[in-house]
Amino acid sequence: MTVELSLTRLAGSEFSSRLLVVGPSLGTSVALLWRDCAMVLPSEFEVIGWDLPGHGNGAPATAPFTVQDIADELTERVTALAGERHAAYAGVSFGGAVGFELASRNDGPFETVVCIGAAPRIGSPEAWHERAALVRRAGTPVMVEGSAQRWFAPGFIERAPRIAGALLRALADTDKESYALACEALALFEAGEPVRPPRVLVGEHDVVVPPSNSGRVLDGCGHLPPAENPAAVASVLVEELRCPTTTA
Repeated sequence: MTVELSLTRLAGSEFSSRLLVVGPSLGTSVALLWRDCAMVLPSEFEVIGWDLPGHGNGAPATAPFTVQDIADELTERVTALAGERHAAYAGVSFGGAVGFELASRNDGPFETVVCIGAAPRIGSPEAWHERAALVRRAGTPVMVEGSAQRWFAPGFIERAPRIAGALLRALADTDKESYALACEALALFEAGEPVRPPRVLVGEHDVVVPPSNSGRVLDGCGHLPPAENPAAVASVLVEELRCPTTTA
């Protein structure tokens, strides 16, 4: 099926020489998650974020969808937006799962894919189905307490209550059916063999996708590095995308 994604420009313009598309984690608004990081990237980048259905600016889902459906929609939309420009992709958690899917394809506009706090399979199908059932029954506010523990490195909420609070409020405001359908999409997803292996970044304190020797570790971060340390993530992205200049 076709998923109607909401796209938001976070930095730069259509005249920027490079296009970076960024994706959200389950339960987050892409603008809240990525805005500060986008603002410290070089001016060469136009940064466009997409929201999951029922999250942030996204309209609620009207039918089930898959990670592959979102990758299909991004491929079509971004091909038109990129034109002749170099296009890259970076996504967190659910957005990172989309990155693994994009990296498994032969075609598409993305020359570089960066997956943050993600893996070819995240969690177990049983756990995602249980979470979907819980949210349908109790609503997304039931996820706030656990997400506060999973999302952030120790002490981050105390150091940055404004940022953490905004992200957690956005979670509570997320459409519960859309959230549940996103859980079910993750239950179904397992990435195929990559055509071009993506760059993998993982927070030092991530308990959802713990650090391993398969990815680069972001010191002092949990599951949402672009919000926790935007300057560090911007610097790593510039390096990974081989951009010659940076303000980070």
